[in-house]
Amino acid sequence: MKHSPQFRSKREEERAALKNTTGYKLWSVLFTVLYPFIAIFTFLFSGVVMFFSGISRVLAFLLQKLGAKN
Repeated sequence: MKHSPQFRSKREEERAALKNTTGYKLWSVLFTVLYPFIAIFTFLFSGVVMFFSGISRVLAFLLQKLGAKN
């Protein structure tokens, strides 16, 4: 099977063809536009998880101290 000389392999040729599709271009634009929102959401969600993790650690510590006294 012969492929174009500008590509080193058939797979590279297939990837180049996929990059010319409307779906790929739409995904690239959407990902670029939405990336800041994804990053901010990830940052905020991580903060919420850290906050509740801290509450959980404090409660576990207090319950352990209360249980040790009895």
